[in-house]
Amino acid sequence: MLKNITFQRLSSWFFRKITRIKTRWFKNLFISQFAKIYKIEWQDCVRQRPEQFTNFNDFFTRELKPEARPLSDVAIISPADGKIAACGQLSNTEFIHAKGHHFTLEALIADPDLAEEFKNGQFATIYLSPRDYHRIHMPVTGQLQRTIHIPGKLYSVSLKTAKNIPTLFAENERHVSLFETEYGKVIVILVGAINVSSMETVWEGTITPPYASILKYSDYSHEEIILEKAAEMGRFNMGSTVIVITENNNLQLNETLKEYQPIKLGEPLLQKAD
Repeated sequence: MLKNITFQRLSSWFFRKITRIKTRWFKNLFISQFAKIYKIEWQDCVRQRPEQFTNFNDFFTRELKPEARPLSDVAIISPADGKIAACGQLSNTEFIHAKGHHFTLEALIADPDLAEEFKNGQFATIYLSPRDYHRIHMPVTGQLQRTIHIPGKLYSVSLKTAKNIPTLFAENERHVSLFETEYGKVIVILVGAINVSSMETVWEGTITPPYASILKYSDYSHEEIILEKAAEMGRFNMGSTVIVITENNNLQLNETLKEYQPIKLGEPLLQKAD
């Protein structure tokens, strides 16, 4: 087990180093080959040539043209591009996961009292593949209340791995953000993964060690950090997963959502119940 953790950390450290190399021939070749392999949709990007990026990570966290992602007028939109790894309603505070596997919200967010407030709420888990846009945006306008950074493992979060490790998201490193919104409290969770050299939020900046090894609770309730719907809230430096959880209130998952369905930033996630 210790050997696996050491490998995960070393691999992530290595990727952090090579994705920040600024040598022009290297980063241009790295970006162009990656774009070719993963069929990057350059037409959606503000910058459209490898030469315009300072390093590979700058390309990986590239910005999109505002018009590239039209925003739905539903209550809660998708915060990212990716695929639906899982979605549904919590059973009390328990996730009913693929193939009958289970884990609890308490285990996921390391706060039993907060988990109680989300009993029978709705959730959606979005997996970001290497080819996806890697900035995370607000699913709804909200005021930041607090965050929890939970250290953990760095398993791959691919859909195949998620099937084989039932408690994957409750074991990997993750950053939990709690927002107060017009639809009640909303949790947005950034889940770390192997080769995700760091995560970022717009209010805290880059989240790297020593935070990565410490369970850290932060209170922002008096700072009036308000982010508008669709505003950038964070990003992954390499790929991972984002989870949105809402309270059990007058919201329901969009009826078209299903597991493994592609989804893009701004598309419908939850709507007001009829």
